[in-house]
Amino acid sequence: MYFITICVKDRLELLGKIDKNKNIKLTKEGKIVKQEISRIEEIYKNIIIDEYIIMPNHLHMLLLINYNNGICISKIIKHLKTNISKEIKKSIFQKSFYEHIIRNENEYLKIKDYIKNNIINWSKDKYF
Repeated sequence: MYFITICVKDRLELLGKIDKNKNIKLTKEGKIVKQEISRIEEIYKNIIIDEYIIMPNHLHMLLLINYNNGICISKIIKHLKTNISKEIKKSIFQKSFYEHIIRNENEYLKIKDYIKNNIINWSKDKYF
């Protein structure tokens, strides 16, 4: 399993806004990101998106690769970013992304909790 973070260029808040009730209101771009994330499992049959969150200027995902058929994380993320850029008609993401291999259940649970609570902790987020 991998923990992935993808940031918007210059950390611009293009994907949505956090409201006073700690919910995210996705922009047009944020809705496109959500749509393309949902397509990952359709395109890559061996990938499961366990959890994800779209934040105003970045997104987090937990990706599980069920078996190895030569697909690498960088190819999946490149495909995701390319499809989003085509829909939006411009590139909005930084060139790279952060990936972390999750090695045990305790680490998995901590990261999953971090993703679930990312909106609540928005003002303390290092990508804010």
